[in-house]
Amino acid sequence: MSDTRGILDQNAFRFEQLDPNDTALGALVQKRLTTVGPTSMLFYEQPLHLVRGEGVWLFDDQGRRYLDMYNNVPSIGHSHPHVIQAVTAQMGTLNTHTRYLHDGIHRYAERLLATLPDSLSRLVLTCTGSESNDLALRLARHWTGKRGVIVSEAAYHGNTAAVTEVSPASYKRGAPPDSVYVIPIADMPGTDDPAAWFQAQVKRGVETLNARGHGCAALLVDSIFSSDGVIADPPGFMAPGVAWLQAQGGLLIADEVQPGFGRTGAGMWGFARHNVTPDIVTMGKPMGNGFPMAGLAAGEALLASLNAEVGYFNTFGGSTVAVAAGMAVLDVLENEALIDNAKRQGDTLKAALTALEPRFEAIAAVRGAGLFVGLDIATPEGAPDAALTARVINVLKKNGVLIGAAGLYGHTLKIRPPLCINNEEIALFVDTLTRTFETLER
Repeated sequence: MSDTRGILDQNAFRFEQLDPNDTALGALVQKRLTTVGPTSMLFYEQPLHLVRGEGVWLFDDQGRRYLDMYNNVPSIGHSHPHVIQAVTAQMGTLNTHTRYLHDGIHRYAERLLATLPDSLSRLVLTCTGSESNDLALRLARHWTGKRGVIVSEAAYHGNTAAVTEVSPASYKRGAPPDSVYVIPIADMPGTDDPAAWFQAQVKRGVETLNARGHGCAALLVDSIFSSDGVIADPPGFMAPGVAWLQAQGGLLIADEVQPGFGRTGAGMWGFARHNVTPDIVTMGKPMGNGFPMAGLAAGEALLASLNAEVGYFNTFGGSTVAVAAGMAVLDVLENEALIDNAKRQGDTLKAALTALEPRFEAIAAVRGAGLFVGLDIATPEGAPDAALTARVINVLKKNGVLIGAAGLYGHTLKIRPPLCINNEEIALFVDTLTRTFETLER
């Protein structure tokens, strides 16, 4: 079996591999090392110097364009003019925090909460998904009086100290503390009854955390299990396990940073595909289409309970400019029918990739929902092939397509283009991927 790969290693450039003949790029990389330092991360065997974005396209300093099949941050498209106009106008009028009255945050909260279950009646705005998940953990642990958390085996939920503990993918060495129980979700697709399997895993997690003396405060999951390799189906497999957990007093925290805001094509939220009602929903990256905006939705009682003990505020979360960006994103999702487009183009993409399976031995599986698709790459013996996956990614980059990897073993192509992608761009990606596999086979 292949070695597991942390999320920070799967797509990373290694500084010692820099092409010595590219002096301009080398100077930029050296500047990166001497300013940002050892925690800096770049993508690809030879990093990109990007200078502009538009729609599904990114452009480098030489004017070459790349089809972006990877970035879920600008979810409605790079440099969307409606978002730019909204942010620019608000920045030129007023940019301040939420401790002054401003009707923009009320209008945004009402509009966003209307897309969520009625029990999630209050919205807290933050700057990052990490902050949202950090607050969610505090809420769950305070409410239940327990500390244990169940997560999936290759999950990534952010980079604060508390959230790193519940992000197995972040660990280069060691493992999460024993207050964290990990579900091997990548094993589920081969089971006869995924719902029963998932419920059994949740029960085992609660029993284990109880035996360790922590109890179980919450199940924290990204409902498309993106870092685990995109485990999307069958819809509803989470429901029995979640119902059992909630009946025991545990909370469901739905991390919607990846599947939320229409990416699955089945509505606004990924958790809705599973017919579950979360106790807390966290959100991030796509919320502001690149503006640093994130949030958390929960019931009033949950928030009031924590607030009685510990106050919470966020200086930049919910600023007037942030809510202008967020409102503009909601406008575009609605006016350009991007959730419908995610469904339509996602079905086209998944069907085309599935059709490639019998043509190329290296393609082991295709999974996904909407414009979030995972494609597994394996050896002839069926073992995860992270090395070939890395080659595919870098050949695609040379051919003008940007993509990344996911999964416990780093062998899953993670395909998640902006939601505005069209038929021609989907066809271009499939054609380039086909030619890439043909080249590598030769």
